[in-house]
Amino acid sequence: MFEIGLADWTLDRNPGSRTDAWTFGDALLRTGLTPSLEIQVGWTMLGHVRERDRSTGEVNSRTRTGDVTLALRQNLNNPDGSGLSVALMPYATLPLGGGGIGAGDWGAGLIVPASFDLGALSLGLTPHVDAAVDGDGDGRHLAYGSVVGVGFNLSGDVSMAAEVSLTRDRDPGGRTTEALAGLSAGWQPDANSQWDVGVNAGLNRNSPDIELYFGFARRF
Repeated sequence: MFEIGLADWTLDRNPGSRTDAWTFGDALLRTGLTPSLEIQVGWTMLGHVRERDRSTGEVNSRTRTGDVTLALRQNLNNPDGSGLSVALMPYATLPLGGGGIGAGDWGAGLIVPASFDLGALSLGLTPHVDAAVDGDGDGRHLAYGSVVGVGFNLSGDVSMAAEVSLTRDRDPGGRTTEALAGLSAGWQPDANSQWDVGVNAGLNRNSPDIELYFGFARRF
């Protein structure tokens, strides 16, 4: 399966500055190695960040490629997604992106995706623990959190999902808790492809104000 975020815009405002971040071509390639094990390779093709100082009007911007992510996903129960499905997904990020777009150092973590099919609804829980890269791009620290969501079908080819996520980040430069609420919709024109659009909104001062994204997925 090939998944690509065609465009993503994130706005983050605080009293002293405004930051607009765009990514284009946030790609993920997934392929099965066994009936229950898959390998994933992700790469952000292009990122652009624009920061404006509200007091001076000074603007700084940078455009670079992003980092590469490698992951394995081992399904432990119901790989087809029926009933209760649980998986383990260790991952690592390689610091191949340009300065200001890439993290600047390697990172790693473990994600535990779980879902429960209730027929008309599906419930999802995605806890994670990470060796996240420090904000200064040198070294790692502990971060952890989870995404909780519910998905449902509006019709045979249109689905929607609502999610809430919390992440505790223990960066040495300042510990924060990010809280987001999201709503997304997917349209399947055929059995092997899907178009996605969504929005995330920050729920506290440590979170970006808003994120809009648009993507496509194709199964081969």
